Amino acid sequence: MKLRPIQPEDLDQFFEHQQDPEANLMAAFTARNPSDRGVFNHHWGSIINDPKVIVRTIEHEDEIAGSILVFEHEEIPEITFWTASRFWGKGITTSAVDAFLAEYTNRPLRARVPQDNVGSIKILERRGFKVIDEAADFSNARAAVVKEFIMELV
Repeated sequence: MKLRPIQPEDLDQFFEHQQDPEANLMAAFTARNPSDRGVFNHHWGSIINDPKVIVRTIEHEDEIAGSILVFEHEEIPEITFWTASRFWGKGITTSAVDAFLAEYTNRPLRARVPQDNVGSIKILERRGFKVIDEAADFSNARAAVVKEFIMELV
Protein backbone atom coordinates (compact mmCIF):
# COMPACT_ATOMS: atom_id res chain seq x y z
CA MET A 1 0.00 0.00 0.00
CA LYS A 2 1.15 3.51 -0.70
CA LEU A 3 -0.39 6.95 -0.53
CA ARG A 4 0.26 9.46 -3.25
CA PRO A 5 -1.11 12.82 -4.35
CA ILE A 6 -4.34 12.55 -6.28
CA GLN A 7 -4.15 12.71 -10.07
CA PRO A 8 -7.07 13.79 -12.29
CA GLU A 9 -7.21 10.32 -13.87
CA ASP A 10 -7.87 8.80 -10.41
CA LEU A 11 -11.37 10.23 -10.50
CA ASP A 12 -12.55 7.60 -12.98
CA GLN A 13 -11.68 4.87 -10.46
CA PHE A 14 -13.21 6.82 -7.57
CA PHE A 15 -16.41 7.15 -9.59
CA GLU A 16 -16.38 3.41 -10.32
CA HIS A 17 -15.90 2.68 -6.59
CA GLN A 18 -18.93 4.86 -5.87
CA GLN A 19 -21.13 2.57 -8.00
CA ASP A 20 -20.83 -0.31 -5.51
CA PRO A 21 -24.14 -0.64 -3.61
CA GLU A 22 -22.51 -2.51 -0.71
CA ALA A 23 -19.89 0.21 -0.25
CA ASN A 24 -22.56 2.91 -0.40
CA LEU A 25 -24.55 1.17 2.32
CA MET A 26 -21.45 0.84 4.48
CA ALA A 27 -20.48 4.49 4.02
CA ALA A 28 -24.13 5.57 4.47
CA PHE A 29 -23.54 9.26 3.77
CA THR A 30 -23.15 9.32 0.01
CA ALA A 31 -24.43 11.19 -3.00
CA ARG A 32 -28.17 11.10 -3.58
CA ASN A 33 -27.52 9.56 -6.99
CA PRO A 34 -24.08 7.89 -7.08
CA SER A 35 -24.33 7.35 -10.84
CA ASP A 36 -24.61 11.09 -11.61
CA ARG A 37 -21.15 11.87 -13.01
CA GLY A 38 -21.85 15.61 -13.15
CA VAL A 39 -22.53 15.80 -9.41
CA PHE A 40 -19.51 13.59 -8.76
CA ASN A 41 -17.24 15.83 -10.86
CA HIS A 42 -18.53 18.96 -9.13
CA HIS A 43 -18.01 17.42 -5.68
CA TRP A 44 -14.48 16.22 -6.42
CA GLY A 45 -13.65 19.46 -8.21
CA SER A 46 -14.42 21.37 -5.03
CA ILE A 47 -12.30 18.94 -3.00
CA ILE A 48 -9.29 19.13 -5.31
CA ASN A 49 -9.45 22.92 -5.60
CA ASP A 50 -9.82 23.63 -1.88
CA PRO A 51 -6.38 24.52 -0.49
CA LYS A 52 -7.51 23.48 3.01
CA VAL A 53 -8.22 19.90 1.90
CA ILE A 54 -5.43 17.34 1.95
CA VAL A 55 -6.30 14.36 -0.23
CA ARG A 56 -4.36 11.24 -1.13
CA THR A 57 -5.01 8.31 -3.41
CA ILE A 58 -4.63 4.88 -1.83
CA GLU A 59 -2.76 2.47 -4.11
CA HIS A 60 -2.30 -1.25 -3.67
CA GLU A 61 -0.19 -3.26 -6.12
CA ASP A 62 -0.52 -0.51 -8.75
CA GLU A 63 -4.32 -0.41 -8.42
CA ILE A 64 -6.30 2.50 -7.05
CA ALA A 65 -7.85 1.14 -3.87
CA GLY A 66 -9.48 4.34 -2.63
CA SER A 67 -8.95 7.78 -1.20
CA ILE A 68 -8.28 9.40 2.14
CA LEU A 69 -8.57 13.06 2.99
CA VAL A 70 -8.84 15.71 5.67
CA PHE A 71 -11.19 18.66 5.35
CA GLU A 72 -12.45 21.27 7.79
CA HIS A 73 -15.87 20.72 9.31
CA GLU A 74 -16.95 23.59 11.55
CA GLU A 75 -13.29 24.71 11.68
CA ILE A 76 -12.09 21.34 13.01
CA PRO A 77 -10.13 18.97 10.74
CA GLU A 78 -12.00 15.78 9.91
CA ILE A 79 -10.62 12.64 8.27
CA THR A 80 -12.61 10.51 5.87
CA PHE A 81 -11.69 7.55 3.71
CA TRP A 82 -13.21 5.27 1.10
CA THR A 83 -11.77 1.94 0.06
CA ALA A 84 -13.25 -0.12 -2.76
CA SER A 85 -14.95 -3.21 -1.35
CA ARG A 86 -12.66 -5.63 -3.18
CA PHE A 87 -9.84 -4.32 -0.97
CA TRP A 88 -11.70 -4.75 2.34
CA GLY A 89 -10.29 -7.13 4.91
CA LYS A 90 -6.72 -6.95 3.61
CA GLY A 91 -5.32 -4.30 5.96
CA ILE A 92 -5.09 -1.75 3.17
CA THR A 93 -7.34 0.83 4.80
CA THR A 94 -5.56 0.35 8.12
CA SER A 95 -2.18 0.92 6.46
CA ALA A 96 -3.53 3.96 4.61
CA VAL A 97 -4.86 5.53 7.80
CA ASP A 98 -1.54 4.86 9.57
CA ALA A 99 0.44 6.44 6.73
CA PHE A 100 -1.90 9.41 6.52
CA LEU A 101 -1.79 10.05 10.29
CA ALA A 102 2.02 9.95 10.15
CA GLU A 103 1.91 12.67 7.48
CA TYR A 104 -0.95 14.73 8.91
CA THR A 105 -0.14 15.49 12.54
CA ASN A 106 -2.54 18.34 13.37
CA ARG A 107 -4.72 17.57 16.36
CA PRO A 108 -7.46 17.37 17.34
CA LEU A 109 -8.64 15.37 14.36
CA ARG A 110 -12.21 14.15 14.09
CA ALA A 111 -13.97 11.41 12.16
CA ARG A 112 -17.63 10.55 11.66
CA VAL A 113 -18.62 6.93 11.18
CA PRO A 114 -21.95 5.12 11.05
CA GLN A 115 -22.42 3.22 14.29
CA ASP A 116 -22.77 -0.06 12.39
CA ASN A 117 -19.56 0.39 10.36
CA VAL A 118 -17.57 -1.88 12.65
CA GLY A 119 -14.49 -2.04 10.42
CA SER A 120 -13.95 1.72 10.29
CA ILE A 121 -14.70 2.09 14.00
CA LYS A 122 -12.02 -0.51 14.83
CA ILE A 123 -9.48 1.16 12.58
CA LEU A 124 -10.08 4.53 14.23
CA GLU A 125 -10.19 3.21 17.81
CA ARG A 126 -6.91 1.34 17.34
CA ARG A 127 -5.32 4.61 16.27
CA GLY A 128 -6.50 6.37 19.43
CA PHE A 129 -9.75 7.94 18.26
CA LYS A 130 -12.38 8.13 21.03
CA VAL A 131 -16.12 8.60 20.70
CA ILE A 132 -16.93 12.12 21.88
CA ASP A 133 -20.49 12.50 20.60
CA GLU A 134 -23.22 10.99 18.49
CA ALA A 135 -25.33 12.40 15.69
CA ALA A 136 -28.12 11.22 13.44
CA ASP A 137 -28.50 12.34 9.85
CA PHE A 138 -30.37 11.22 6.77
CA SER A 139 -28.50 8.69 4.66
CA ASN A 140 -29.17 8.80 0.93
CA ALA A 141 -27.73 5.30 0.51
CA ARG A 142 -30.02 3.81 3.14
CA ALA A 143 -33.01 6.13 2.68
CA ALA A 144 -33.22 6.43 6.45
CA VAL A 145 -31.82 8.34 9.38
CA VAL A 146 -28.52 6.78 10.44
CA LYS A 147 -26.80 7.21 13.78
CA GLU A 148 -23.11 7.96 13.66
CA PHE A 149 -20.28 8.33 16.13
CA ILE A 150 -18.24 11.49 16.18
CA MET A 151 -14.74 10.40 17.11
CA GLU A 152 -11.67 12.45 17.97
CA LEU A 153 -7.93 11.92 18.10
CA VAL A 154 -6.09 14.36 20.38
